[in-house]
Amino acid sequence: MIDADHLAPALLDRRYLRSAWPWRAAGHLSTVLLFAAPLAFVFWLMLLPWLVAGNRLLDGNPITLPVLLLMALGALGVAGFGPVVALPLAAMSRRCLRMIDKRPLAAPRHPVGAHLLAVLNAESTWRAVLYGVVLSLLTPPLMVIGGALLAAEVTLLFSPWLTEWNLGDVTIDGGIGSVPFMLLGIALAPVGLYLLGGVAAVHGTLARRMLGGNGDALRDQLGEVGRSRARLADAFDAERRRIERDLHDGAQHRLTSLTLHLGMARLDVPEDSPAAVPLGQAHEQAKELMVVMRDLVHGIRPQTLGDLGLPAALWELAAASPVPVAVEAAEILDRLPERVETTAYFVAAEALTNVAKHAHATSAQIRLTRSGDGIVLEVQDDGRGGADPARGSGLTGLADRVAAAGGKLLLASPVGGPTLLRVEL
Repeated sequence: MIDADHLAPALLDRRYLRSAWPWRAAGHLSTVLLFAAPLAFVFWLMLLPWLVAGNRLLDGNPITLPVLLLMALGALGVAGFGPVVALPLAAMSRRCLRMIDKRPLAAPRHPVGAHLLAVLNAESTWRAVLYGVVLSLLTPPLMVIGGALLAAEVTLLFSPWLTEWNLGDVTIDGGIGSVPFMLLGIALAPVGLYLLGGVAAVHGTLARRMLGGNGDALRDQLGEVGRSRARLADAFDAERRRIERDLHDGAQHRLTSLTLHLGMARLDVPEDSPAAVPLGQAHEQAKELMVVMRDLVHGIRPQTLGDLGLPAALWELAAASPVPVAVEAAEILDRLPERVETTAYFVAAEALTNVAKHAHATSAQIRLTRSGDGIVLEVQDDGRGGADPARGSGLTGLADRVAAAGGKLLLASPVGGPTLLRVEL
């Protein structure tokens, strides 16, 4: 027993001829032939005017009006009735495929109540049409070749019982003299079975590639994953804004009030009082905590970004950077979508942080330009280069953030510099 789930690996097993796979292949091809033969007859009938037209052009003769009309009717027939015929053809082919392929083959699924136009626009429908065209084109020559080989094999096997038969230009009498030809037929029988299995395996691969519903389903799944990732990014940004608002309106105001009260208390306590020193320390720590809180709120979402937009926020970033940074953002005069502004800002912030920590750069530059319906943000430094996302420099997180916003992140950082980070949103 051959442990294989489809015909292709079974062909490579030395026990192939002793297994049921040759008979599965024969049954598969015979079943496919039942609906492929009439389909091929109709298709070649529609193709005939095109062949006549091509032959006339090769002979230098013009194409007559009746031939043109028949060509048009054939093209309209294939385009109009192709999907109607191809869909049931694909369903039958999937069922026949089970004879030589045990692996599940998902059929395309259309939404419940999908109208005819949606079905016709589906990629799976036109892949089924293409499968029908390929099957119709190949069936007649394969039938002719297969029939000739089968007739030759039967003639060789039964040659001793034939009174007289021809092998090319040679006439051979039956009887004992034809026994070598019978032995040749017996020797060629395994070759024929392998050839039969090869044709069935090729057809099975063709059917699986062209009739599987995984293409549309996978595309829908990837689209849903992209939309889900965008929703998660939006939810993350909304939560970020909520935390920033709560810190700014709640904790920061209370901390400010506490600092003011501590300052007023210091004024009321004499300097030689035992409480003066710890009260002064508490006041200084409260002021330091105010700075930390302000930086924390600014890191969550800078107020400049929300009030004045991305260019102003980038200039503020550049002013706070320990590395001199030049900003070019003259093209961006209007406000951008919130997701775009937020993504671009945090990409620039992370990039400048990497420049300050790792690049050993003396200067950097931020360029913000228009590109069609989107923007391009470039951060370049003159540092030592060699930036590698695998080393945990935050580039992987940036790429994920940009991808969630539907953009692209490109990095060029040869050893020795310069490093260029480009984001397209």
